[in-house]
Amino acid sequence: MKVIPIRGFFLNGSGHFCLMRDIMCPMMGDPMEKILNLQKQLLPDLLQTMQKRYDILRHIQLMQPVGRRSLTFELQTTERVLRAEVDFLRAQGLVAVGSAGMELTQEGIDLLSEMEPLMKELFGLNQLEAELKAFLGVKHVVIVPGDADASDWVKKEMGRAGARYLKQQAAPEQIVAVSGGTTMLAVAEMMMPTPAFKQTTFVPTRGGVGEAVELEANYIASLMAKRTGGTYRMLHIPDELSDEAYQTLQKEPHIREVLDLLRSARMVVHGIGDAKTMAIRRKSSAEVLAKLEAGKAVGESFGYYFDRDGQIVHRVRTLGLDLEGLERVEQKVAVAGGASKAEAIVAVCSLVSQDTLITDEGAARAILKNAIVHQE
Repeated sequence: MKVIPIRGFFLNGSGHFCLMRDIMCPMMGDPMEKILNLQKQLLPDLLQTMQKRYDILRHIQLMQPVGRRSLTFELQTTERVLRAEVDFLRAQGLVAVGSAGMELTQEGIDLLSEMEPLMKELFGLNQLEAELKAFLGVKHVVIVPGDADASDWVKKEMGRAGARYLKQQAAPEQIVAVSGGTTMLAVAEMMMPTPAFKQTTFVPTRGGVGEAVELEANYIASLMAKRTGGTYRMLHIPDELSDEAYQTLQKEPHIREVLDLLRSARMVVHGIGDAKTMAIRRKSSAEVLAKLEAGKAVGESFGYYFDRDGQIVHRVRTLGLDLEGLERVEQKVAVAGGASKAEAIVAVCSLVSQDTLITDEGAARAILKNAIVHQE
């Protein structure tokens, strides 16, 4: 039986794969790119099989415990096809099936983790990361497969990537400022304890915006602290303030204390919003909506609305982290995805220099495609 190696794995003629650490092979020294090209030309069906099984494992990890019907719907396949694949993965010891649904075994979790760099290389995400990094001038880019506009589970995958990055960057006695929004909620839900997080204080970048409580920065800061074993502080103020309220509230001792913590933040983790969506969510006046439309605003972050060139179109009067404060933050991490966010991501990265961008394939390809169109 012919066995073909691909970085850390062997694929055989039946579509089975096993870890390279378990088997020795004389081809281990061959260049990765050459092996991949040979695999694509000679056995493309094996790559398709591996991608399909990788997607199943990834979805089970994000949805577990999950029933077969829910997984079938999410993967847009048939129950017959999924049943056959799950039976195979179960026989390999990668998936456990119980009364509550399907879950990954520890071996499945380990395999999925080891497969991730392979899959990124295999389907061009590493190259896409390099191109996006060069175009945006961002120090570090992480791209997850898929498009958050098409699937909510891609947002969860961005959340997992964001949580993993924060864990890798955790430092003792750090202050982490966090914004609100659905993507930041996904990050918070994927956070896990680590010793360094126990000395971390999570602080909201601003008050509420009058939306669902679970999407507000206060809640997300508290959830991150709860899931990691850290501590948090709250900023109990409205997101948008009158001049009088602004002057009064900034003198309040509790608020001043939280603002001082924000100024000392080592890291800020934030989402990027679509300008019109955020303005509607804030229940902005018709005058503000007209101003944003006239100024061709495409993105929003930290209460600032930007056009596609990164120019400020409008600013919300609020207390919290502003652009001046951002310049003092050691690490700025943006987490946003979906092809519809392409212009918003470019706008925010143009004005606020990011250290790390965690996004999805849909947004990345849309950004680079738009760049080519505008150059022409």
